[in-house]
Amino acid sequence: MSILVTGGARSGKSSFAERLTLSLAGQAFYVATGQAFDEEMKARIALHRQQREESGGQWETLEEPLDLPALLERLSGGKAVLVDCLTLWLSNVLLAVEGQADRQERVEQEIARLEHSVASFQGTLVLVTNEVGDGIVPEYALGRLYRDLAGRMNALLARQCQQVFLVTAGIPVELKSREYLL
Repeated sequence: MSILVTGGARSGKSSFAERLTLSLAGQAFYVATGQAFDEEMKARIALHRQQREESGGQWETLEEPLDLPALLERLSGGKAVLVDCLTLWLSNVLLAVEGQADRQERVEQEIARLEHSVASFQGTLVLVTNEVGDGIVPEYALGRLYRDLAGRMNALLARQCQQVFLVTAGIPVELKSREYLL
């Protein structure tokens, strides 16, 4: 079963995803995509580690900032996996190809690889992502490209997941069980 957890910054999505993962499996891989390039990010990573330790669950942390699709393929069929977070992964991939003429195409290929690895994943997979398109339109072209890619990535992965949760103000709401008007 694949589950997508989305929401705004500091909405409680990571905490919810951790609790959800541990409710489905007593042990899990925690795949961290963030990179500590500055003191503020180091502090965020330390806070997330502390929260995992306090949760009482058994986590094995793996760090993968770029080749997440390959890692998910290797972990498929094993213990549960929590990925936190996809929008940091997307940022890493986008910056890795910065300055290349085919940047957007290359990032879209990586998103397609990720979609394939999620679709073929065997076992419990919980993915955390940010809902970045609800705010203002970014002033710079790179920000607009990132927002657009994140929106498309989230929509593609939501289609592959059996459940999708939106977390707002710490309250998770399951979206795929809702009836849709077409």
